[in-house]
Order: sequence, then structure tokens, then C-alpha cells
Amino acid sequence: MAEFFTDYSLFLAELLTFAVIVVVIVVLVISSSKRVSQQDGLTVEHLNKRYESLGDTVRRAVEGSQRFKQAAKERRKQRKRQDKKGSDRKRIFVIDFKGDIRASATASLREEVSAILAAADSHDRVLVRLENPGGTVHEHGLAASQLLRVKQHGLQLTVAVDKVAASGGYLMACVADEIIAAPFAIIGSIGVIAQLPNFHRFLEAKGVDFEQVTAGRYKRTLTLFGENTEEGREKLKEELEDVHQLFKRQIGEHRGQVDIDKVSTGEHWYGVKALELDLIDRISTSDDFLLEAAADHDLYSVSYKRRRSLPERVMSGAESLLSR
Repeated sequence: MAEFFTDYSLFLAELLTFAVIVVVIVVLVISSSKRVSQQDGLTVEHLNKRYESLGDTVRRAVEGSQRFKQAAKERRKQRKRQDKKGSDRKRIFVIDFKGDIRASATASLREEVSAILAAADSHDRVLVRLENPGGTVHEHGLAASQLLRVKQHGLQLTVAVDKVAASGGYLMACVADEIIAAPFAIIGSIGVIAQLPNFHRFLEAKGVDFEQVTAGRYKRTLTLFGENTEEGREKLKEELEDVHQLFKRQIGEHRGQVDIDKVSTGEHWYGVKALELDLIDRISTSDDFLLEAAADHDLYSVSYKRRRSLPERVMSGAESLLSR
């Protein structure tokens, strides 16, 4: 009887845990639905004007209202004169990419890249502010291919890493002409991993059989519920090694200065050390890069928003919960 109550208590605990997870995911989906705009499509913001507006707020407080008005009036006159004769300033288009396990932002990235390529000329540049800890290989490979389109059209591509570009994130970053990173940004993790739990012994102890039928010797190498074999493990390891070689080849093609054997151990480094290893080109935040460029470039932030389906919002909520 005591064993029955123990098993029953464990069952209730598992059921309660599952219910809490479902409730949290639903709350996340509802809250994200409220935050997402009902409109989808392309948005372009002139960042120079944003920086000027922020500066005006400080100048008004520091210089006083009278001096500020005079200076602002003079700036407006200069801007009108520039507008009449036309501006020959170069342009930098800015894209933000925040990655997750499935690189779901790739759907927006491909639209943003296409829009920029339709409007840009050979003198323009593209900056991608990348924040990506990595995830599935094929999704991040597609995202890297979108960035390659920029270079293939003759535009200079810079990737700025303020927080993290690891694993699949670095797979994307390495295609750039220039990589900049903050001093404590996480860079690297050039490796491949696969892991999953196995419940075979638990099910066997409970008298539960698991049947799996496949056609093809390696259709399924490892399984959650069946008994795994050494042959299956070796096959999966072979597949991971193949992916690792592709990862190393991608880096070798775009960053020939890197000692690939030294950095492809799966380790990650902070920005300062990554610079020593030639994984990045210089230490800088994206903010400093843009403020410096604003002096002689027109900066345009390009963002494509799309309305996500309910399954996508549920999956995103689950991933957010797991991350937390």
C-alpha cells in the first residue's frame, strides 16, 4: 500500500509539473500575441534621425533652450541645402538577427536581404547585429546562405556581435567581410552535439514494450524508448563528424587566417581572446560602429515583421521557457 501511495504521489507531481508547463506556455503565447503588431511587412527607419533626436534631448538640457533653438535652426538650414543638391553620402543598411534553436528569424532575414539588394548599389554596406547561441544545422546553414547573398551582390558585409555568436551563430558570422565583437561577447563553439534521454530501462522495469519498425539500416540510429546499440551510436557519431567537417570547411573558405584545428574543439571564447585567435577582426560594440559611421553615412534599419501562426507562437513560447 505504501508503494502505491508513493507511485501515486509521483504521478500527481508529474501531472502538476506538466500542467504548470502548459499554463506557462499559454501565458507566454498570449502575452507575445499582444505584443506582436497586427501589421506585417517591411519597416525602414533612418537611424541618423534617431541619433540626432537623442542628441537634441541632451543638448536642450545642457545648452539651454535659447542656444539649442539657434543651433537647431542652423542644422535645419543645412539639411535643406543638402536635400536640394542631393546627398552623395554612402549608406549602411542595418539588420538585427536574434537567433533561437530553429533560427526562426531566417524567415524575416530573407525578406530583409531581398529588400536591401533590390535598393542598394555597389557603394552601400550592410551591418548585421547578430545575437545567436546556435541550434539546428540546416536552419542556421540557410541563415548563413542569406548573408552570403549580400556578398555575392558585391556589398560589404559586417557582422557585429554584442552578446553571443556561438556554434550556428558563428556559422553565420564567419561569412562576413568583417566581424566586430564586444570585449565580453561569446564567440566560437565550433563543434556539433546531439543528445537525448533514453527511457528503455524505465519502460522495461514497468513491463512496457516499445516497438519500432524501419526500412533502411540507419533510418533511426538512436531512439528515446528503444534499446540503443553500439552500431547506432557509432553511426550517429559518424554523422556528427561529417557535419563538423562541413562547419570547419565553411570557416576555412571565409576566414582563411584562422587556425581551424586550434579553434574547432567546441570551446568558446570571449571577444578579446577571440581576436587573438582571428575569429573576429576587431573589438567594438555595434553602437560605437554606428555612431562613428553616422558622421559620413546614412544609416537605415531594415526590419521585416511577419504574423506568426499559433503553432509557431506555441513553439516559440516553449523554447523561451526552456531557455529561461
